[in-house]
Amino acid sequence: MTAENAVNFSELVNKNKQTLARLKESPRLLLHRRDGEDLVLTTAARAEQDQTVVSAATRMLAAMARREPGSMELLLDILPDAFPWVRFLPEPDVHAFAVELVDTMRAADSIGNSASVAQLLVAWQHTAEVHSDPELLDALTTDHDADYGPVPDPRGVV
Repeated sequence: MTAENAVNFSELVNKNKQTLARLKESPRLLLHRRDGEDLVLTTAARAEQDQTVVSAATRMLAAMARREPGSMELLLDILPDAFPWVRFLPEPDVHAFAVELVDTMRAADSIGNSASVAQLLVAWQHTAEVHSDPELLDALTTDHDADYGPVPDPRGVV
């Protein structure tokens, strides 16, 4: 989002009519908050349009990947254009990523929540980062032949 599409949350509260009128000029407004995560404000119609487009693209990709002969090869060929970091993944992992991406997109679309797709992309990108660094890959894949005991709960729960 551009700077002209950003406003402080207090501006929405104090000048709501003027702020909301800006939605006629832009499909979304970024609301900066001091005490929390920024928010995106859009109209319900625009949000529904965005969801319709994502859902249609997801369904088309999933159908193509499952039905069309050679479509998995095509998907594997175009993945590096869409996600350049896949070049660092070993060949079997590229295939696993493609299958998991299509399946997760389809499942996420069925419940209308794309958080799992975002998480999947981040996880696979981190995997590619590990493969891109030989020292890190070696450190993470070497058997250290030691048991360091139980791992403490990261939430601090005993």
